[in-house]
Amino acid sequence: MLAVVQQTLAITAPVFSMLFLGVALKRLALIDAQFISTASALVFNVSMPVMLFLAILHADLSTALQPALLGYFLLATVIGFLLAWGWALLRVPRAERGVFVQGSFRGNNGIIGLALATSLYGDYGLSLGGILGGVVILSYNTLSVIVLEVYNPNAKASAWSILKGILRNPLILGVLAAIPFAYWQVRLPGWLTTSGEYLAQLTLPLALICIGGTLSLASLRASSGLAIGASLMKMIWLPVLGTAGAYFCGFRNAELAILFLYFASPTAAASYVMARAAGGNHELAAAIIVITTLLAVVTTNLGLLVLQWGGWI
Repeated sequence: MLAVVQQTLAITAPVFSMLFLGVALKRLALIDAQFISTASALVFNVSMPVMLFLAILHADLSTALQPALLGYFLLATVIGFLLAWGWALLRVPRAERGVFVQGSFRGNNGIIGLALATSLYGDYGLSLGGILGGVVILSYNTLSVIVLEVYNPNAKASAWSILKGILRNPLILGVLAAIPFAYWQVRLPGWLTTSGEYLAQLTLPLALICIGGTLSLASLRASSGLAIGASLMKMIWLPVLGTAGAYFCGFRNAELAILFLYFASPTAAASYVMARAAGGNHELAAAIIVITTLLAVVTTNLGLLVLQWGGWI
């Protein structure tokens, strides 16, 4: 168990270092609001779509392909999304609902979930987690576009505007463009793949620096109530419900553990980028990311301990 704790800390520590670097750079006036806006747009429109394209391109679709597990995860994601939205309708001001809902269900599975799955189960964890990542990318981005478009302060929501938001979303386009390449195992020239990897490697550090540059004590205090509510939804209630449902559906051992890790991942940095692009409260999005990442160190390890104690993994 100590090894899992150490692995969780090893994965989350670099995330915090980039967040704190962003805070420091903003305080030292080395970055400003204009830089954060431009860099966030670069991540959203260029580097993150390339990162997702390469992630799908390199996935081994023939290994550990489990339709039942993928279907369950998709169903649980949609149910969690609807539960978060239902709660937001009752308890969250309209202007903040889109960001609240996205922060409540969208996990950082590509970094934390996949890394922990690989750490625990080796190549099998990497293969299963990678394929699950394809479902994650499409479902998270599509549902996020829907809820952010509905509460977009700069546009009136309609079925057509939501569909346009989905079809024009660079993250979704990056995934869809990669699927034919992955399915038919088309390989890009080495120089093009390397160039894409250079771009993809910009994504996480630049996004986290922008999040850190957005954070301030004043914004954290202003968003604290909603951010804590979304964080508890993301890190406790939805993982408990999703993992319990997986258990009753018959998943055990590595499959149950990997599902738990994906349900229990903290909110993704992409939620900040998408909230900002949609004109939402990006300060609230940043606060949710920070709080859920802090909570993950405790909740992830506690959840694995309970599953091991019960003899289910």
